[in-house]
Amino acid sequence: MKIVFATNNPNKIKEVQAQLPEHITLISLEDIGCTEAVPETQDTIKGNAIQKADYIKDHYGMDCFADDTGLEITALNGAPGVYSARYAGPQRNADDNMNLVLAELNQKAERSAQFKTVIAMHFRGELITFEGICEGKITKNKRGTDGFGYDPIFKPSGYKNTFAELSLAEKNRIGHRGKAVKKLVAYLNLH
Repeated sequence: MKIVFATNNPNKIKEVQAQLPEHITLISLEDIGCTEAVPETQDTIKGNAIQKADYIKDHYGMDCFADDTGLEITALNGAPGVYSARYAGPQRNADDNMNLVLAELNQKAERSAQFKTVIAMHFRGELITFEGICEGKITKNKRGTDGFGYDPIFKPSGYKNTFAELSLAEKNRIGHRGKAVKKLVAYLNLH
């Protein structure tokens, strides 16, 4: 089975492909000739995931799924949330984003946060969504070199290490995207 994953982020493709059974192959946007920026202008994580999946289905007519992920920090009233990728500006720079979060939390004792991923999938004429949440805390500084995005400053509950200090297999097992992908795989295995 082949299905389009509506992303050009090689880190996401690697992370998700590692969780899929051998009979499911991901096709990237590049593979289908989609070079334009897929819109994500909604004000919720779920809305963005659906918008991206709808775009590929409407313009390319292929079964596909798209995800959107946000880091929701309690002390920042849920920010950066849907704006996680561009929190520090339109340049979408992970270091700038982490530096801004760390600066905003500098004098705050409350550091609880959660990562939320929503996957929206068009499959055989239906639109289905899957959600994964991973709770944790924001560290006081960046730790680790693996992963991407906010991984160096997010320590999942029950762990001493940040996502950037965990193996890909461990992150997939406990992480937000991994939880959503498990639900997606379970659905595909039944259909």
